Amino acid sequence: MRLLRLEWRGGHVDCDWIARVQDEWDRGLPRHLSEGQTALQALEDAIVVRELLFYALHDISSATFRVYRQVADEPPQLIITGTVTRPEPVRWNVRSLVMQAKLCGFHFCLDDGKLVALQVEEQ
Repeated sequence: MRLLRLEWRGGHVDCDWIARVQDEWDRGLPRHLSEGQTALQALEDAIVVRELLFYALHDISSATFRVYRQVADEPPQLIITGTVTRPEPVRWNVRSLVMQAKLCGFHFCLDDGKLVALQVEEQ
């Protein structure tokens, strides 16, 4: 993971980062399995970063996250995004990591287990 931006304004934080490359242990897997593992790794990292920010920065009430994938010499691709609020103290009893990420407020698109690049909206 490589942090691109962390901006704290009032009760809101913007946090952008480049997702980790595939785990070294997954390099020998068939491509579709490796891409699936890399997607799950990125979703898990997003959930952990969300929890860490709200734990460490007590004064924030919301955060906007943007996670990018770096592919060779191409521009980074947006793969996960979301504007989320401070989590409720209730923990979900959901086993699916994908559903946990959705419940946390993250937006992403999976195609056969791979995170698909999202369309970036012009502001």
